[in-house]
Amino acid sequence: MIQTLQENFITLAKAKGISNSRILWRHALRPSSLTLLTVAGLTAGTLIGGAVVIEVIYSIPGMGQQIFEAINAREYVALQSYIVIIAVGFVLLNFAVDFLYAVLDPRIRRARAAA
Repeated sequence: MIQTLQENFITLAKAKGISNSRILWRHALRPSSLTLLTVAGLTAGTLIGGAVVIEVIYSIPGMGQQIFEAINAREYVALQSYIVIIAVGFVLLNFAVDFLYAVLDPRIRRARAAA
């Protein structure tokens, strides 16, 4: 965010007389939030793996517990089903992150339209 506030387009917005709160929310936060969005999308996989471990350790009923039981019972079809459900959820989450990139950054919208 600090680096974004030092960019030329922020200086231009200040020179135009736009209020500081509008510059912060409209011009600086949108480009800065792309990094946060990327990290959140990548962290989702770690959270899913952590949920499996926590469910097994604390005997919390959930998909992680079911995965562990399927591994121990060598129920490969059930295990594959659970993995597919998790993979589809992860892919959908990453699709949502990519969609939000286009919403937050107009340069990405223009690049997709030109291609």
